[in-house]
Amino acid sequence: MSIEPIRIAMWSGPRNISTAMMRAFENRPDTAVVDEPFYAAYLAATGADHPMREDVIATQPTDWRDVVKTLLGPIADGRAIFYQKHMTHHMLPRFGRDWARECRNAFLIRRPEDVLASYANVRDEVSLEAIGLPQQRELFASTSDWLGRAPPVVDSHDILSSPRGLLHTLCEALDIPFTEQMLSWPPGRRASDGVWAPAWYASVERSTAFSPPRPPVHFEDLRDDLKPIAEEARPIYDELARFKLTS
Repeated sequence: MSIEPIRIAMWSGPRNISTAMMRAFENRPDTAVVDEPFYAAYLAATGADHPMREDVIATQPTDWRDVVKTLLGPIADGRAIFYQKHMTHHMLPRFGRDWARECRNAFLIRRPEDVLASYANVRDEVSLEAIGLPQQRELFASTSDWLGRAPPVVDSHDILSSPRGLLHTLCEALDIPFTEQMLSWPPGRRASDGVWAPAWYASVERSTAFSPPRPPVHFEDLRDDLKPIAEEARPIYDELARFKLTS
């Protein structure tokens, strides 16, 4: 008797702990992962100038429909679980969303002040849309509507503070078993990492587990140009944080 595969769509903005979360799931023996599968389609559709743009476009499908085929197709190595690391800002309005109903959707959030401070260290142009919060709220609302309830939300600070507790709770919410193997992983790059890893993944490549959370960035310590973005982002974050899981 065949077992229906489990597909997990984790929706995050950039400069979260999304890659570390991907590491945690990939270290499970029953799970295959995919790294930001809509990135090339997003770049091709928008013309956005991102690091290693041409390499990304050369290594992923640029038609969102082709991306969906891979997300709903066979899981690599016959694994039971397919963990999909998605960036919310990659999901342009023209990209179909119905495929996500075939997944167990979850949302990874982080304080906007922390996101903005980190993002500004690697990108010159910063905007509310670039950090993905409006898109995350929209995806959360639509998922809640067709589920009839709120999907799981986890805060990166909470995961870093209590990895075992929060991951156990998240696994319960996703109806999959928790395993201690999610708490640590070997250092280095993975074949599953996107081709853009050299531009973004230096710290996670050195990691072997979730690190303790850093002190929070305070609003008054942000650059002046980031403060209006933080003010717009804060109500969205607070709205999503109302639903976050606790251990």
